[in-house]
Amino acid sequence: MKDSKNKDSKPLPQTKSSSRRDFIKKAGTGTAGALAAATAPYAFSQSNPIKWRLQTYSGAPLGAHVIKPQIEAFNKAAHGQMEIELYYADQLVATDELFRSMQNGTIDAVQSDDATMASPVDINVFGGYFPFSTRYSLDLPVLFKYYGMDEIWAEAYGEVKGVEWISAGAWDPCHIFTKDPIRSLADMKGKRVFGVPTAGKFLSRYGLVPVTLPWDDIEVAIQTGELDGVAWCGFTEAYEVGWADVCNYALLNNVTGAWCGSYFANTKSWEAVPPHLQELFKLSIDSSHYYRQVWYWGGEAKLRVEGKKMELTEIPAEEWDTVVKDAEEFWGELASISPRAARVVQIFKDYTAVMEQAGVPYRYS
Repeated sequence: MKDSKNKDSKPLPQTKSSSRRDFIKKAGTGTAGALAAATAPYAFSQSNPIKWRLQTYSGAPLGAHVIKPQIEAFNKAAHGQMEIELYYADQLVATDELFRSMQNGTIDAVQSDDATMASPVDINVFGGYFPFSTRYSLDLPVLFKYYGMDEIWAEAYGEVKGVEWISAGAWDPCHIFTKDPIRSLADMKGKRVFGVPTAGKFLSRYGLVPVTLPWDDIEVAIQTGELDGVAWCGFTEAYEVGWADVCNYALLNNVTGAWCGSYFANTKSWEAVPPHLQELFKLSIDSSHYYRQVWYWGGEAKLRVEGKKMELTEIPAEEWDTVVKDAEEFWGELASISPRAARVVQIFKDYTAVMEQAGVPYRYS
């Protein structure tokens, strides 16, 4: 059979369709190369990710809210470039060893308050619950953002080798939950409670006995009578972690409106993280701060009204007013620790004055 093609025929002129096909072919080749180049770092990092070990102050039931969603979101968004392994209270190291363990690199990061983990800074007493320093959870981030506490924290930890302070946020208010009722200051006398250091020190002047135990042992200690209750949290946590099941009474008078907790990292571990992942971690922290604001704010109100596990008690206002007044003296004692501590106390005073003058909705009385 003869070849039907005409050897002398000229190539057909290129149509718009064929031009478009050629363009797509060339573009596809280039895009594939670009995609390969763009995904190469991810492909590498998925086999060699940066790995951190982060331990929180909280046990697993509480950690499911105060940090687990954040770490899961970060690991997903990090696209294989970094992975954070989350550990709960006392799983790797004891809570009072958190700071030292982070400083020496045994763990890479920590979520805790300054006082509970015994940070070697002169402002550690203001971490956790500082009596009557806040009324609402929103007070705390405002103090850090607009009143200069962020600068003070960065300054204090900047003097400590091997540790980076990253961010502070608010948790729940501090209430006292007990097996036997508290209806007066006299009822506090002799009651052994699990609580954070600074608030515990303040409440001890009314006979309350602060006791330190591993977080996971608290429920059993209340059941066996080793503890009479807790002065560690608000209603949301008490119900979430099981303490409302072993305590019969909840005191409505709260010592402060928000727990002050922070995120920290080992300096070498932090510096090994590229800038874009540092920013991603900070964004995930902000997301966690927001989550807690909503979870605690809604939970506290709902459980006070609808919670049936504990009977509500209250110390009369005229008696509780003496406690509020005593806090002024306590503030003065802690202001004497150092000039920097005095600056923090002055910030609390200035902020309180502004809120009281602002009135509704910032302060109702």
